[in-house]
Order: sequence, then structure tokens, then C-alpha cells
Amino acid sequence: MAKDSNIVHQYFKKEIEGVKILVKVNPILFKGAEITVDANGHGELRELEFDQDIFEDLKADEFEEASPLEFNLYLNGLV
Repeated sequence: MAKDSNIVHQYFKKEIEGVKILVKVNPILFKGAEITVDANGHGELRELEFDQDIFEDLKADEFEEASPLEFNLYLNGLV
């Protein structure tokens, strides 16, 4: 089994009506996290498991690629 620390994660984002959604995907194990940030800047983190269609699903839902830095700034409450 691959170690999570050796995997290059992929990041995506989307904004809907003032709510920002950032997604981190482990492309090998299909696990990850989602941060939802409301218009007031309050964030919520959810750990997720994905299926093999995650990348097609994200594209269909009009997510765009994001940077690891942006995801981690929100994760650590620095934004």
C-alpha cells in the first residue's frame, strides 16, 4: 500500500454563491478532504473517500484546478 506522504495530491476549487469549496484528492488511494468556507470566512473540513470517477465528477461540477498553497492556507486558518 502506498504511503500518503509520498503521493502528490491534486487540488480543486469552486465558488458558488459566495461559498468557496476546496478539494484535496489523493489520486492513488482516492481519499481526500473538502473545505467549505462560507461568506463570513467560517470553514468546515470533511474527510472524504472518492471513487475512481472523482476527476470526471469534479470536471462535470465545473471545479477548476487549485494550488496546494491555497488549500493549506484555508486548512490552517490563515485566510
